[in-house]
Amino acid sequence: MKLLIVFSVTAWMLAAADGPSKPEAHKAAAPLTIPARAVKGDDGSYRYTDRQGKKWIYRKTPFGIARVEDKPVDEAAEMARFENVKAVEDGDTIRFERPGPFGVYRWQRKKSELDETEQAVWDREQARAAAGRD
Repeated sequence: MKLLIVFSVTAWMLAAADGPSKPEAHKAAAPLTIPARAVKGDDGSYRYTDRQGKKWIYRKTPFGIARVEDKPVDEAAEMARFENVKAVEDGDTIRFERPGPFGVYRWQRKKSELDETEQAVWDREQARAAAGRD
């Protein structure tokens, strides 16, 4: 046991004696800023196209500025996300359920307030119910 302690202390002292490896490798990156020519959107985000033609979305967060590449939405992939969503009519509202990593997500909307995806899910559920009755 004493031998193990002696080797551990020796290894620790040798590691501490080397000091920091390369100080220039530990330089912090400059904080991200929103470009002056960025255009502010209705949702509070900023859109910008750089010199290489890449489109970016900038957002202010509590942790600083976040930058995400602006890519077109793949409609098939977007709808595939909602294949597991179930919709049930409850009077003038629709109740939705979707399995997630932390359990089932549940929400409800009035029929008049459904967005495009929710409307597509509701239409799919109605078509399934009609096919089941035939």
